[in-house]
Amino acid sequence: MAVTGVTSKDFQGAGFLDRERIVAQPGFNRWLVPPAALAIHLCIGMAYGFSVFWLPLTKAIPTADPSCSTLTLIGALFTTDCNWRVADLGWIYTLFFVLLGCSAAMWGGWLERVGPRKAGFVSACCWCGGILVAAVGVMTHQLWLMWLGAGVIGGVGLGLGYISPVSTLIKWFPDRRGMATGMAIMGFGGGAMIGAPLANLLMNTFKTDVTVGVWQTFVVMAVIYFVFMLGGAFGYRIPPAGWRPEGWTPPVAKSSMITTRHVHLRDAHKTKQFWLIWAVLCLNVSAGIGVIGMASPMLQEIFAGSLIGVPGVAFAELDASQKAQIAAIAAGFTGLLSLFNIGGRFFWASMSDKIGRKNTYFCFFILGIILYALAPTLAEMGSKAFFVIAFGIILSMYGGGFATIPAYLADIFGTQFVGAIHGRLLTAWATAGIVGPVVVNYIREAQIAAGVAPGPELYTSTMYILSGMLVLGLVANAFVRPLSDKWFMSDEEVASLQAKTAAATAGPTGSFGIGKGGLDAKAALAWAVVGLPLLWGVWVTLKSSFALFG
Repeated sequence: MAVTGVTSKDFQGAGFLDRERIVAQPGFNRWLVPPAALAIHLCIGMAYGFSVFWLPLTKAIPTADPSCSTLTLIGALFTTDCNWRVADLGWIYTLFFVLLGCSAAMWGGWLERVGPRKAGFVSACCWCGGILVAAVGVMTHQLWLMWLGAGVIGGVGLGLGYISPVSTLIKWFPDRRGMATGMAIMGFGGGAMIGAPLANLLMNTFKTDVTVGVWQTFVVMAVIYFVFMLGGAFGYRIPPAGWRPEGWTPPVAKSSMITTRHVHLRDAHKTKQFWLIWAVLCLNVSAGIGVIGMASPMLQEIFAGSLIGVPGVAFAELDASQKAQIAAIAAGFTGLLSLFNIGGRFFWASMSDKIGRKNTYFCFFILGIILYALAPTLAEMGSKAFFVIAFGIILSMYGGGFATIPAYLADIFGTQFVGAIHGRLLTAWATAGIVGPVVVNYIREAQIAAGVAPGPELYTSTMYILSGMLVLGLVANAFVRPLSDKWFMSDEEVASLQAKTAAATAGPTGSFGIGKGGLDAKAALAWAVVGLPLLWGVWVTLKSSFALFG
């Protein structure tokens, strides 16, 4: 059966990357789209693991000038004689997430017009091109080039790559919105699990007496990522208007929180619901990202000697070799949290299909408030296992919040502009990327300045403040209500927007022979291409975390 409204005439004059070129034809299997999204997200997810380069880069110059100890940040940007400090390099991490949120907000509307293939291609060029520019920065020892390349250009690639599959997957899986976006966004959390050990392997391969092997690693990873991201971009397809899964019909009045209509991008930010959901995401992420940033020192300073079989010995009383041992164990803890972060993205997003998006966020906030408030008690008890489990659950909800938010937006605002609306909402992530770490770090520094020694007491106030942030998020979520009719587009306006690629929504509906196939041979191969590297990353992470309970 031909796809209604899509003929060869629709492709005349359309470029290879244009939206009109990727409308699915009969026989296409919708289960090929999630691996395409994962191929992009697993690559850009290395942003979480970029800190693996910081310590090697602080030793890029074997014999640095003694006057470098007084180097300012401005001086560090242009020096060729002094090693960079971790704090100087850490700004790249901040740039990643600020540019991610800003670029997603600025070009989300463009993405909806041109389609996910062109957005994915541009994302690959920016992310991989930015890494290559950063490689030149390392070769010439110019930090400003690293900031520009990895931080700014790469950050734009992050934003476009992150939102490129959102509206596409929601349209392919209207029956399982949460699961679909969870599958893709899970990849962003898993990117560092593959990228960080791969980067270590490559740096050790290229390292010599005169180079730490970072710029060579950048070049190799940029090439690998470009191939994978192009594969993902060219694997994208969009369904024709009127398409729906075989045998599925939209639920009728099943929930007032799920609309079947659409809000225009120009109006979404004018609603209070947009800003309430913005606050929900910002507060959930601020608390979680603060924990990610302090996970390693927190575990070391709270449990100290008990991590290596000498209970009762405080962190300050450990010698250098003992501190090195617990640092390795803390690295395993950080890796374990990454697994919870990844698993939570799929688990909670899928769960939201059953219990609803608003109820899922109620779970995040209520459980989070309890667990953050209990954390100081668990630390005082010295209960390492319960402490790790508590923070594992917290990180699962941090990841789950990212994966659930696109479906939440689709429920409230409809699917027509959900990718662009999601892009604008990601400014909440950019804000949280600054607020969370700053709040946590300044509280810790204030505690130390007040004479609090490293130990459980150092983090007590922090946990209570993070718990308070989640209380605010709980209140914001409670006020989210369905939109009034005045915000929705008319059927005629929706039809005119979709006219380029298919007939109006008032026309025929059905599967059109599209979307069937399940896990056939082609889909299994696509899943293997992204699944095997992910399994390797999981295995490496688990192996390094065994020491935590060994």
